[in-house]
Parts: sequence; structure tokens; C-alpha cells
Amino acid sequence: MEYSSPFWLPSGHLQTIYPAKCIAKPAVRYRRERWDAPDGDFIDIDFVDGRPGQPMVVLFHGLEGSSDSHYARSLMAAVAARGWSGAVPHFRGCSGEANRAPRFYHSGDAAEVDWIVRKLHARHCGKFYAVGVSLGGNALLRWLGESQHQADFIDAACSVSAPLDLAQGGASLSRGFNMVYTRMFLQTLKPKCIAKLEHFPGLFDLDALHAARDLYAFDNVVTAPLHGYRDTNDYWDRASAKHVLTDITVPTLVLNAKNDPFLPGRHLPQRAASNVVLEYPDHGGHVGFAVGRLPGKLDWLPRRLLHFLDSASDQPGKLQDGQLKHG
Repeated sequence: MEYSSPFWLPSGHLQTIYPAKCIAKPAVRYRRERWDAPDGDFIDIDFVDGRPGQPMVVLFHGLEGSSDSHYARSLMAAVAARGWSGAVPHFRGCSGEANRAPRFYHSGDAAEVDWIVRKLHARHCGKFYAVGVSLGGNALLRWLGESQHQADFIDAACSVSAPLDLAQGGASLSRGFNMVYTRMFLQTLKPKCIAKLEHFPGLFDLDALHAARDLYAFDNVVTAPLHGYRDTNDYWDRASAKHVLTDITVPTLVLNAKNDPFLPGRHLPQRAASNVVLEYPDHGGHVGFAVGRLPGKLDWLPRRLLHFLDSASDQPGKLQDGQLKHG
């Protein structure tokens, strides 16, 4: 299932922006549950209810994403069409309501992934798969690598457009046209932080927050200190999934386009465990992967992910299908 971009989307930026903004998202009927977190906070999870005994796919979304993101809707629609179950947990503060605790979420949030997937798995009878996109992909890979065989209750996993090297990704997002994406993220992140200061005065420096013009500065003020990191450099290094790709024991697909503006192909890791497939197509942008004639379709990515999950869980340890690229 090799990806080939349509001729009318000639660049990584167009392949990123057009699918997210211009292609109609499929309709999905979600059912929401609110879970109390171990620290007294809460998360909201949107479910697709499938037939009993069928597989479940849990999807961890990207930075400031949600169950309404184009990739979430397209994957969950494909899951529902199979009669499978799906779940999209919202990272804290991303479900439309501010969370209660001082913390937010971050790229290395393996502990958050752990309690979510374990609680979901305990409720489900049947095969159990995990998918992470962008930030959610990095967090999922961190959990898989840190957990090693303790994650083996997952039958297979996929990450899409994960920022595997956070430092290089952050540097890329701080230059040129990529500042468009950075400003988009900060437009929603900053108001959330300002609102949080009303409940937790002195949690971080408001003037420094206002002055932040890129993710490096934002993470230095907010993300790193709130989540136990010394500073941005410490966070970006310790949270990067590239360090744990050789430790993953679950059959896993790592899908990143080489023209992803969030992490250029020259920075993609080339080594991973034998059961981790590093698939780096030349095109696709950041969580783009549109196909077909104008106006385009979003169905290649869910087909690719479900194909991998099917093949990996049916033949564990035999991931080669003639089109997969191994690290």
C-alpha cells in the first residue's frame, strides 16, 4: 500500500494543510464518557460502539487535536464501518472543557497513555490496537518503549507523523513558513494557560508566556516545568520517541512522510526493533496522505493503518508484506 500523492498537491505544506482544512470529514457517531483521573482530574473519551467481540482501536490525537480532527474522524469512520469499536481519549484540556489540575499534556506522557490503555483494555473482549498521531504518536511510542513486554497486551500499534526527534521538529517549526503552524498552536494554547492562571496564580510567568513566539519559548515557560522537566532542552531530549524505538516489543508501524514540514526526512531515525516497521514515504506531509481527484479523499491513511493492524496481529513476528520498509 505505497502512498502516492495526487499531482495537484505538489508540496509538503499543501499536503499538510489541504487535507486538514479542505476535504470533508466523514460523519461519526460518538458516545462520550468522562473518567476521573488518578490525580483527581478528568479526561473525556469519545467512543464508537462496535459489535461485541470485535477489535477495538484507541487513537491518541495530536497537539491541540480532538476526536473531531480529520484523521480521527476518518479512522473512526473506517473502524465503525467494520463493526469494530473505537475510542479517542482527549488529552487534558482538549475536549472543550478546561481540566481541573495544574498540568496539561505533553509529548512524553507515557504515564497518561498507560492508565488509559489499561482501563480500556480491561473493559474490552477482543483484539486491542493503539494508534497515535503526531504528539499522540510520540507519547504512544514512548509508552511502548518504556513498557516493553508489559505492553504486550496490545496486539499491534501504529504512529503517524510523530515528532520522533522533538528538538529537530521544534527547530523546524521555528523557521520560515512553518511559523504559520506554530502561531496556530499558540492561538489556542496561550488562552488555556491564561485561564489556568486564574485558578493557580503563580503557576508560571504570565509575561514570559505573552512573550513566547515559538514552541521552544512556550515549552520553557509552561510544558517543561509543569511536567517535571528542567527546561525545553531537557523536555525535548528526554521525551523524544527516537530513544526507545529499539525497545518496543509490540508489532508497530511508524509512518512518517519525508516531506513532513514538522520533522524533515533527514532527521528520521533509521534504527528500530525488529518488529517495528519504519515506513517513510517521500510524500504525505504532516498527517496528510490525501488521495484521488479533486476535492480528494482521506481514506488512504485509515486503510493503511487497518491493513497493518490486521496483518501484524494475524502473523505476529512476520511483518514483511513486500511493501514495508524496516529500520
